Amino acid sequence: MSTGGGRAARFPGRRGRSGTAGGSCRAGKGGRRGRRPGPSPGADPVGRPGRARPRRREPCVRADATDGVTNRPAATRVRVVNVESPEQRLPGGFVTEVVRVGDTVRRQPAGNAEFVRRLLRHFERHRWPHAPRFLGVDAQGREILTFIDGFVAWREGDQPPAVRCADSLARVARLVREFHDLTAGTDLAGDREVVCHNDLSPKNTVYRDLGAGLRPVALIDWDVAAPGDRVQDVAHVCWQYLNLGPDVADTAESARLVRLIADAYGLADRSSLVDAILWWQDRCWRGIEAAAAAGEPAMIRLRDLGVTRRVRLAYRWTADNRAHLGRALD
Repeated sequence: MSTGGGRAARFPGRRGRSGTAGGSCRAGKGGRRGRRPGPSPGADPVGRPGRARPRRREPCVRADATDGVTNRPAATRVRVVNVESPEQRLPGGFVTEVVRVGDTVRRQPAGNAEFVRRLLRHFERHRWPHAPRFLGVDAQGREILTFIDGFVAWREGDQPPAVRCADSLARVARLVREFHDLTAGTDLAGDREVVCHNDLSPKNTVYRDLGAGLRPVALIDWDVAAPGDRVQDVAHVCWQYLNLGPDVADTAESARLVRLIADAYGLADRSSLVDAILWWQDRCWRGIEAAAAAGEPAMIRLRDLGVTRRVRLAYRWTADNRAHLGRALD
């Protein structure tokens, strides 16, 4: 769950706190948009045979092309003109509509699009294959990103157990450590430790069956990435992937998995991890309320769906179990 674009605010226990009411919450939206799989172009959204959408000619502008997913050779520059490709709307999308066109994804640029493009190019230069590649902008002004095939757990309450198994959680933590290390000490991170994704959740993770069931292979939806501290993303992983809140059936097991995530990441200083989880939860519900009050349609919908109430309950649960979670990290 994230808090909008721009530089990430600092959280308690890590150089002070600011901005608890700013930005917008980006998770807990029921359906999420992103580079996720869907049915073939001639099928409806649940994969039943259907009538294919009319094909149209799609003019595209020049793009920097690379393929970090299939490892196919990629040209440094490519111009695609009048390519016939149908558009397929991807599931979810409270904030931004996203469509698939062939092996690409099209979406309107985010507010901090230039920063995100620089970040994705940084990953590309370092051959980190676990994020989409930015390919350019099409004739409608939409960003063109590589489509990453796999399973995205965008629907709450309908996620395979493998998404939250110990091995999947550890793999997610290691992916986060990898991109953190790639950005540490760079101009992208500025005066902060690393660049944070700020919206890590199963809804923004692509899974594939690697032989032992679904496992994470890529992280998507980098719209609100910004400079921050390592513990911010680790805390967001703990909250979102473990669904910390009143629905937790076994507090001791959740505390153990918080420890597992911290261990798999290799988080050295864990003293502020639970504080950071609380910071995210507090920031999220306040951000939704503030944006809804300002008239932002997507946030109004989230508020009306009861998301702020659920996040406040999650905050209360985390606060009540703070000592238990903290002891597991000792």
